[in-house]
Amino acid sequence: MRIISGKHKGKRLTAPKNLPVRPTTDMAKESLFNILNNHYYFDEIKVLDLFGGIGSISFEFASRGTKNITTVDQHQGCIRYINSVNAQLELNIDTIKSDVYQFLEKCSQQYDIIFADPPYNFTLEQLQKLHHLVFSKNLLSIEGLLIIEHSNQISLEDLPYFDKSKKYGGNKFSFFNMDS
Repeated sequence: MRIISGKHKGKRLTAPKNLPVRPTTDMAKESLFNILNNHYYFDEIKVLDLFGGIGSISFEFASRGTKNITTVDQHQGCIRYINSVNAQLELNIDTIKSDVYQFLEKCSQQYDIIFADPPYNFTLEQLQKLHHLVFSKNLLSIEGLLIIEHSNQISLEDLPYFDKSKKYGGNKFSFFNMDS
């Protein structure tokens, strides 16, 4: 994995092999950030990274100047790795070891971007529950964006607030916002 842009552009990070992750590919990550770059000033936003894995998305936001990032993952090894890189690169990422659904149930903060990259085998029902919690708990700011990365075999277009989707290989990013 590498950081694509910002202060740590080109930095290669190698996570331990024993972690249960499927990182977003560099190509998909670069395309995603090209889209976001047209809508946000990264140094002014608040980001929530759900199913943070090895922190690829959080590191990219931090490298681009985002100072308020919360990453949630239930695997202790993932949290430990993110904390290690966080300290090494002097980033400002808050990590929370928790089940994502439990975290969302208790969460009362709003975010400008919520990025969720759940396990690839998540069912439509699990993805719908994730979407429902974000919107029913009012976790997005007024111009906020929920992005769910999922298998391109699943369509989330019928969910409320759907804006668009972008396909990259076997994955898809589905975008949701209050304006849609």
